[in-house]
Amino acid sequence: MESYQFDSIGLAHFSFAILSMILGALIIFIKKGGSFHRKLGYIYFGSMIGLNVTALMIYKLFGFFGPFHVFALISLVSVIAGFVPAYLKKPKDTWLEYHYEFMNWSVVGLYAAFWSETFTRFFSFQGWDGFWILVGTATGITVAIGAYLIKKKKSYFLEKFGGKKYASVD
Repeated sequence: MESYQFDSIGLAHFSFAILSMILGALIIFIKKGGSFHRKLGYIYFGSMIGLNVTALMIYKLFGFFGPFHVFALISLVSVIAGFVPAYLKKPKDTWLEYHYEFMNWSVVGLYAAFWSETFTRFFSFQGWDGFWILVGTATGITVAIGAYLIKKKKSYFLEKFGGKKYASVD
C-alpha cells in the first residue's frame, strides 16, 4: 500500500474535513438553540455535504467503490437526517431527538473517519493488515467513546431543550 499526494479533490476533501471537525467540536461545546448555533450548524451541514461528495469522488486507495465510500454514504444520510428535522421542526414531537442523535453520530463518524484519512494519507504500510488493524482499533475506540457520551448526555439535552415531554427519556 503506497501513500499518495493530494490532488485537487483530495485537497478539497481534506479542507472540508478540517473545517467540519472544527465546527463539529465547536457546536458540541457552545450553547444550543441560538442563532450562533444555527449559523454554525448551517456551515457544518454544508461542509459535511462537501466532505462526503468529495469522498465519493476519491478512488485512488482501492481503484473502485470501496468501504470508505459506504461510510461516506452513511455519513451523508446521517448529516441530512440530523439537519432536516431541525430545519423543518418536523416530526413535531420528535424532531429534537432526531437532530440530537443524527448530528451527534455525524460528528462521531467524522472523528472516526479521521483515523482512516490520517493513516491513508500520511503513513505508508507494507501491507493491508497493519492499516486495517490501526484503522479498526482507532475507529472502534472513537465510536465507543462517542456512543457512551451520546447516551450519557441525551436525557440532559432533551430535557433541557425539549421540556417536560422528554423529562423521563433515558
